[in-house]
Amino acid sequence: MSATSVPSARSGVSPTAEPSLRGRIGGDARSGHYAVPHRYRLYLSPSCPHCLGIAITHSLLDLGDTLPVTLLPAVPDGPDGGYAALRPLYEASSHQHPGPAAAPVLSDGWTGRIVTTHAADILRDLAGRFGGHGPALYPPQDRERIEALGRLCERDLNEAAQQAGRYGVDGAARAAALDTLLGALAALERRVAGRDHVLGGELTAADVQLWVTLVQLDTVHRWHLDAEAVHRIAGHRQLWAYARRLAALPAFGAHLDLDGIARRHHARCRGKEAAGAAVQIVDWTSAHTPGRIASSPC
Repeated sequence: MSATSVPSARSGVSPTAEPSLRGRIGGDARSGHYAVPHRYRLYLSPSCPHCLGIAITHSLLDLGDTLPVTLLPAVPDGPDGGYAALRPLYEASSHQHPGPAAAPVLSDGWTGRIVTTHAADILRDLAGRFGGHGPALYPPQDRERIEALGRLCERDLNEAAQQAGRYGVDGAARAAALDTLLGALAALERRVAGRDHVLGGELTAADVQLWVTLVQLDTVHRWHLDAEAVHRIAGHRQLWAYARRLAALPAFGAHLDLDGIARRHHARCRGKEAAGAAVQIVDWTSAHTPGRIASSPC
């Protein structure tokens, strides 16, 4: 979540918002913030989809000895949806900060202030400024495709799924949103058919984005969809097999806190539960057990 994100009334997933605290890690000392081992710290709650993507990226790049991580509780403990532990950092960075002290946060230990709360910038800077020990997550030739897939995940999967399950919305609008969601899933199904990763042979940031989105679709959004819709979503077998393959990788599955996601969702959701809640698409528990892959969805 960004510093100024407002939780969704239905799902607890924050919409995209421009954060008020947004800096970047530069390439040298002239930038002010430049890559130095142990200078910075990440504050993450993997029950939040933005934090989950950052945690996966941090592991893929093997940054545990370079950039430490403080894990926060699954459910924010502040009255405004933020974290009490982060409030001092926010106040040091922005006096009387008006929004919640939300995660993710990249902080600077030298100044005691926040560098940024913008998840996309954190992801790019981890790969571009601290990477080198893992896959090339943002290869130059694929950057436009990575950005395009990110927009598809946000608009045609996350936003469409929320609209399709929103209580009190006109039936025609829900049906149109479900059509958008199913169309995007069908397109992604074709893209992963016969390949290990969504952009081709190598794992990129697009795989991290898509996997986190699929996790949210099964663990959060389906609670507000009817059973028929969830069965239709589950019918994209190759796409969900792709999700299970990634879940079996330690960098992905080790950060998947199913109980935390459920507690965060139920603590913040004010929507109406639907029959689709009972139709689990993926057995994520067995999917990320080493050497074991979950059975195909029905």
